Amino acid sequence: MAKYLVTGGAGFLGSNIVESLVANGDKVIVYDDFSTGSKKNVQDYKQTEVRVVEGDVCDEKLMRKAARGCDYLLHLAGRAGVEGSVKNPDATLKVGFEGTLNALTAARDLKVKRFIYASSCAVYGESPVLPKEETMLASPYNPYGAAMLIGEELSRVFYATYRLETVCLRLFNVYGPRQSHVGPSSSVISRFCAAILKGEKAEIFGDGKQSRDFVYISDVVEAFRLACTAPKAEGEVFNIASGSRMSVGGLLSGFTQLLEKEILADTKEARPSDVRHSLADILKAQEVLGYRPRVTIAEGLAKSLLWYKKNLGKELKGAPRL
Repeated sequence: MAKYLVTGGAGFLGSNIVESLVANGDKVIVYDDFSTGSKKNVQDYKQTEVRVVEGDVCDEKLMRKAARGCDYLLHLAGRAGVEGSVKNPDATLKVGFEGTLNALTAARDLKVKRFIYASSCAVYGESPVLPKEETMLASPYNPYGAAMLIGEELSRVFYATYRLETVCLRLFNVYGPRQSHVGPSSSVISRFCAAILKGEKAEIFGDGKQSRDFVYISDVVEAFRLACTAPKAEGEVFNIASGSRMSVGGLLSGFTQLLEKEILADTKEARPSDVRHSLADILKAQEVLGYRPRVTIAEGLAKSLLWYKKNLGKELKGAPRL
């Protein structure tokens, strides 16, 4: 049994990690300001399993207090979304630098065994070269990607200078249960699920030919668990994805096959902050972490749709049978 501090632990990714840790018999401290995370995601645990600390990662003293006695620190907290970072770069970069520095300093001073940083494929920017390999030059295209890269660099420095074991996971397009279908934390899949279940058109920005490497939440959770203990992972950066890609239009086709009915699209103007294509090389994660993505996109879409049907509740009007 180990003790974990999970910053951003009430959010989509964080709460799924917390659920997995508790199921394994570990103790967890959730650190979250609830700006995007939900208290519903962490309210049903026993106090002996999960302790919730409400606070800002930029609060150095509170962060240090929360980290005391922890074996592992999983740093997921940050300002979500590319669009939000374009509108408000100051807040995104402040949390990316100051919040990550506070978490790293606490982990160093309190002798945490390993620090896991949730980064993003956004650090690669708009380079057309595919697949993305960890050795490629990072060249963020927006403030969100820059904030993620700042966190990676701080993690690297703390490993090189203080020998704090750090591991950075560059997450690609994560989707699945508990992901919001509105706001900066939403994804194209969560928004499609909500639209389908409400009987609305699925909103597509641009021509729908843009593609992404979609990875189901349970595979990402497993990557975090592996990163905590994998030998020779310290000081390294890993792509966490499925290793395959699908276009946004292809997602609609996938839902069409799943439901055996046509899903109509509502086409909007392309967003200038979006990259065109994304695809990860996951060989390094496979070899060093033992990472193996197990959920196919077809399985993931079905699982996601069932979850949203169960949890959207009153928002649904004449939802299709699944």
